[in-house]
Amino acid sequence: MIVTRVVKLLPTPEQASALAATLRACNEACGLISKAAHADSVFDRNGVHHLMYRRVREEYGLGAQAVVHCVKKTVDAYKVLHAQAGAGLLGKEGSARRVKTLGKPITFGPSSAQPFDDRMLTWRHDARTVSIWTVSGRLKDVAFTGEPGQLKQITEHRKGESDLVHRDGMWFLHAAVELPEAALNTEPSGLSGWIWGS
Repeated sequence: MIVTRVVKLLPTPEQASALAATLRACNEACGLISKAAHADSVFDRNGVHHLMYRRVREEYGLGAQAVVHCVKKTVDAYKVLHAQAGAGLLGKEGSARRVKTLGKPITFGPSSAQPFDDRMLTWRHDARTVSIWTVSGRLKDVAFTGEPGQLKQITEHRKGESDLVHRDGMWFLHAAVELPEAALNTEPSGLSGWIWGS
């Protein structure tokens, strides 16, 4: 079972400035990718990657993995939007709401969460620090803290990406954790309930 566990980052003012610049640059890149994808009606990951990879690297100076994650984040946002439209959640075909929503590119706020993978983010659980890629270079020894149970799960079961989140002036990492499934109870006892037809 995949769940999300959260740690709070405790960056120095200089580290916080680099994190903020990174979120801004990544979200501006996502906005550019979104406009191009929408204009060309290209929404698959490979198509968007070929359409925008070089341009984003040149214009924003992002590392290769950061661009890959910006493309994925944008494509995933369009998948959700198109799924909502397909399920009728944006109104009927031709409705004003649906036409307006689908007629413009998705936008990303300057501090929208940004995914990082293990090539961009390294955890040092013993020291309670992370090393994280930013547009200002790699930040080392960014301190973090959290609830002991969640920290233990992150140490033992973290898997995949972690999202950098800035909320209410604070910095967080939302880490994907794969917890083992609980064993099924094959010998239940003490059950009670209604029996239909009795």
